[in-house]
Amino acid sequence: MRKLLLFILPFFLLTACGDNDAPDVSGIDVKLETRRFERDFFKVDTNQLIPSLQELNNKYPEFLQDFITSILGLQGRIDTSVITQNGIKSFISSYKPVYDSAEKKFPDFEKAEKEVRQGLQYVKYYFPGYHTPERIITFIGPIDGFGNVLASEGLAIGLHSYMGKDFFLYNTEMGQTTYPSYISRRFSPEYIPVNSMKNIINDIYPPTQGSRSLVEGMVERGKELYVLDKLLPETADTLKIGYTENQLQGCFKNEGLIWNFFLTNNLLNSIDADVHKYYLEEGPNTPEFGEGAPGSIGVFVGWQIVKKWMEKNPDVKLPQLLQTDARKIFEESKYRPK
Repeated sequence: MRKLLLFILPFFLLTACGDNDAPDVSGIDVKLETRRFERDFFKVDTNQLIPSLQELNNKYPEFLQDFITSILGLQGRIDTSVITQNGIKSFISSYKPVYDSAEKKFPDFEKAEKEVRQGLQYVKYYFPGYHTPERIITFIGPIDGFGNVLASEGLAIGLHSYMGKDFFLYNTEMGQTTYPSYISRRFSPEYIPVNSMKNIINDIYPPTQGSRSLVEGMVERGKELYVLDKLLPETADTLKIGYTENQLQGCFKNEGLIWNFFLTNNLLNSIDADVHKYYLEEGPNTPEFGEGAPGSIGVFVGWQIVKKWMEKNPDVKLPQLLQTDARKIFEESKYRPK
């Protein structure tokens, strides 16, 4: 493969602008309340665990069991398994320092709730038939578990994943093994609404499975980002795609060269799983474009292809976009950056 060094020099910072065409959603009613599950959970009496958990279960009749089995990864119900009870005690003991830090970091959840609420207003505007969650449930989970999950009782947000890039947990051996610094640098509160809306998008339009070409995978990922643009019109592009400002500016500055790389190396129609992983999934960088280039650079390309297609089809609604064949979008976009 031809190697291109495009990201060596620093770039001017890119500041994302709001969507000037964003509709007024202030009149759309969204029922949303925040419940601080982690506060109730870490207050349980571990000497009287079963009655304490049963009381907690009355307050969170669905989420508690989801939390124990899906988030903590423990088997059995709270009142029947000694192993589960010991696992809960061990987790509370081990993660008490994380809980204490979260209490200081998130004494309230008003800012994040306001941003998520506005995102849900846009969801109702663009997807009026979708039933939006009526609760945010905050929790503390294991570092190698879920950060955000759409649970039966509401939108569950793991505060342990938003403590700031320098938080001690992320810099432990386990933390760095699970989430290296190029990922954990995004573990900060401003990503809460972004990840929450990504969960909603994936619920509306689950990621497609099966064999497809690289460019089709790019477009599918681009669809998600285009919808995210509409649900969070005032959010910086860097937060939506997860690049630094220099990385995103570098992609725009070198967009034509990046595209030419995929063309000249005959990558667009590749169905090789390793190729897909390399260009569409998390990575520290894309060495072909220089050490400063972001990983998942194919996602950026897919985003631009979808934008180009939507410019040509302004009457297409978001539900229709999501259902449109990725190959059709690519071919009709006539994407040819210079």
